[in-house]
Amino acid sequence: ELPGRLEAARRQREEMEGEMAHVAQALEALGAALEEAGREMAEASAQVTQAESGPLTQARTDLAVARQALESQRTLLQREAAALERVKAQVAARQERVEELDAERTAAEARLGQLREETARFEQELARLRASIGPAEEELSRLGREQERVEAEERRARARVRQMEGRVNRAQLEVARCQDRLTGLQQRIQEELGLVELEVADQVTAQSPLPLRPLVSRLPVVEVLPEGLEGEIRRLKARLRQLGPVNPNAPQEYAETQERYRFLSDQVADLEAASARLREVIVDLDRMMEQAFRETFEAIAAAFEEVFARLFNGGSARLELTAPDDLAHTGVDIVARPPGKRTQSLALLSGGERALTAAALIFAILRIRPTPFCVLDEVDAMLDEVNVARFRTMLEELSAQTQFIVITHNRGTVEAADTVYGVSMGSEGVSQVVSLRLEGEEVEAG
Repeated sequence: ELPGRLEAARRQREEMEGEMAHVAQALEALGAALEEAGREMAEASAQVTQAESGPLTQARTDLAVARQALESQRTLLQREAAALERVKAQVAARQERVEELDAERTAAEARLGQLREETARFEQELARLRASIGPAEEELSRLGREQERVEAEERRARARVRQMEGRVNRAQLEVARCQDRLTGLQQRIQEELGLVELEVADQVTAQSPLPLRPLVSRLPVVEVLPEGLEGEIRRLKARLRQLGPVNPNAPQEYAETQERYRFLSDQVADLEAASARLREVIVDLDRMMEQAFRETFEAIAAAFEEVFARLFNGGSARLELTAPDDLAHTGVDIVARPPGKRTQSLALLSGGERALTAAALIFAILRIRPTPFCVLDEVDAMLDEVNVARFRTMLEELSAQTQFIVITHNRGTVEAADTVYGVSMGSEGVSQVVSLRLEGEEVEAG
């Protein structure tokens, strides 16, 4: 980079020197032109002085032109001189810069020499190190190959170890299974044959019972099992399972169970006899209830026909059983024919007709089976004045046997009452109960 900069500075200095030479030539040319103009002006002045009658005007004109040209040349000379000064200043600055660059080049060349010396020293050291590293690299390569060989040997050894561990584990599992089978066989022998002394191999570890003869019997070694022995063993085992465990208290338990059986059998017989008697009583009650229901129904049905005709002032009505053959589960239908209408069920009647029919049924029941009290809640709400009169007449007839409590807003019904209770709103907004006994004149307020 520094040589390039020096080369560029030299080229710039050469260019500036060329410009200075050109400016110097231009100055010389201008000086010459200036001298020529001075001579021309002097000549013109001399001509003017000598010529008394010559073309004075032309001479003066030429003189003015010459002077103007002279002034122009002087101005140009001043500009060129200023430009020359600037160029000289630039040349001085470039010269200083060139000197600085020369100093830097000198320092750089000195630094470059140092670096070259250091590079040479480092190359010598590198050569020496390479010479010493070569044997070490060969040794390292040899050790790497040796390591790979050792690692391969280690992998093979680990594989053999894992294989041997697997074989050991399988052998241990097999030993544990054999030990479990041996223990199971010993338990079966003890369960089936009692305490026996077995002949086992030396390498088999098993706990032998103490030689407490005759409690402990010696079990002989059988090389070959007789034919049919396994079937006989299975048959005997099946019989043992069927017999179950031996219970020494079985006779006593059997006697207790037999006594309990006799007691429960007597209880069952008593219960069956009581159940039979209850069934007979139930049959008698059902028969009596059916008879009483039929008698009551027939009486109420006859009374209903009469009361209906009185309340409606004509017409006819009847009560019908929905299941005449099953009086315990039968229902009752009302078939009515008001005056001037055809026979139809209760659901097809008008509201007032249904209310009057229901009142006829209630009055018929009260006539056959009177009760001490009867509460009627606005039964006459849908009746007209004529029907209310007949309704009131029936109330008055039945009041000899039953006391009626009637809730009503109908005046005709109120006229039949012996005592009237009413609720009214006082001036203070508080409800008051007023009672009126129509047989006397006493009025009670509460």
